Amino acid sequence: MMSQQPPHILIADDERSIRLMLETGLTLNGFRVTSARNGREALELATAGKFDAVLSDIYMPDLGGLELVDALRAADANLPIVLMTAQGSLQVAVEAVTRGASDFIGKPFDVSAVVELLKRLLEGRREAEAVTTAGPEDKLTEIGLVGRSVPMIQVYKLIAQAARTDATVLILGESGTGKELVARAIHDFSARSGRPFLSVNCSGLTDTLLEAELFGHTRGAFTGANSDRAGLFEAADGGTLFLDELASTSQAFQQSLLRVLQSGEVRRVGATQSRRFNVRVIGASNAPLRDLVAAGSFRADLFYRLSVLSVELPPLRERAGDIELLTGHFLQRFREPGDAPLHLTREAAEALAAHSFPGNVRELENALRRAVALSTGGVVTIDCLPGEIAAKRVKPAAAERPEQRLIADRPNMEELQRRYLQLILEETGWNRRRAAAVLDLDRRTIQRLIARYQLHGAVDPEGESELETEAEVVERPMDIV
Repeated sequence: MMSQQPPHILIADDERSIRLMLETGLTLNGFRVTSARNGREALELATAGKFDAVLSDIYMPDLGGLELVDALRAADANLPIVLMTAQGSLQVAVEAVTRGASDFIGKPFDVSAVVELLKRLLEGRREAEAVTTAGPEDKLTEIGLVGRSVPMIQVYKLIAQAARTDATVLILGESGTGKELVARAIHDFSARSGRPFLSVNCSGLTDTLLEAELFGHTRGAFTGANSDRAGLFEAADGGTLFLDELASTSQAFQQSLLRVLQSGEVRRVGATQSRRFNVRVIGASNAPLRDLVAAGSFRADLFYRLSVLSVELPPLRERAGDIELLTGHFLQRFREPGDAPLHLTREAAEALAAHSFPGNVRELENALRRAVALSTGGVVTIDCLPGEIAAKRVKPAAAERPEQRLIADRPNMEELQRRYLQLILEETGWNRRRAAAVLDLDRRTIQRLIARYQLHGAVDPEGESELETEAEVVERPMDIV
């Protein structure tokens, strides 16, 4: 039972600024807060006292956040534990959930978001989410999901949560955002990882071909069916079947798919007997299925059957900072064995960062594949990039106009007069007579001002025979304002 007093939160972070920010923010929102400088200190405090929730960094000296979760979970299976890190990755998210963390947030974060998260966890006191098994680390590098942005950390968290269940999943996102990669990641981190992962793109296939591909067919069921053939539902038995581009399917096929999902049985095209299957189905679409349901072009019952769990993938333009990480990932992947590391020039990197990537990660991957093929000596320049990206090159700032320099830092009148005189002298080649004509002053006044402001430039091409001493200049009143 939670105490009737304000919730007591234990914060563990080796960065003093983070501790102070959380202490202040949580206290102002009605929490009691105790802070620890590392995991070992936090564990000692948790052992000696009672806390309603724990907010811990992952990477700390002496005892890290993951090890702290292990120790706290052994004592209290229901204690809300939130892990935070600036090094977000799929591996970290999966391991955090696997070890028993209640949630996972990436730095930097808004204190208000942390407050709301703690309130939800404290209100629910949900049982810790744990994944009993996880794939080996080398799977992570094969999956290809790369990014540490806040939207991607949320995706990693949803993948980790989906992997612990057998519920159907619906993945939504623009073309090229990596829907199949997410589906494969869910499969690879699930209990079905040792069984087949099969995928089919539903677009461009007729109902007959699509049903034959998924459900199988008997000999003679249609022209060209020369033998019995099992469909993908049967072939993926025990594993995962990924159905992409579901928005392109007809209402008739949607009805057939719904029947199969509801019954857990599949009947081959042309057959009379049904066969049971054990397959997890993950669907995907680059079209907003909810809008299509409202428009009547996609069956509502199938939509709700598929979207027990939903994962929405962010477009690349909303993943701040991830382009640089993805670029490094692809350049490393495209490097030929034995070759030196590929180098992307600063100008090329700036062009990539300025591009909006309507084709998302797939467009970036193809652009870099092309650039590597066109590069020489392992150096990828802006000329190697596709034209539409190279056109985004950051133009050098235009040289600041002299008159703009005069007032750029809002000088006082005395300094402004000095700068303006120097500008005119430079433009006239330090010819005092011409400068005087431009400024509508006499030549002696120009000479006095040069001495007053101690300006040094080229020798007057016409010569100066009327030089005055600095003392004489000081004694004379200003001739211009």
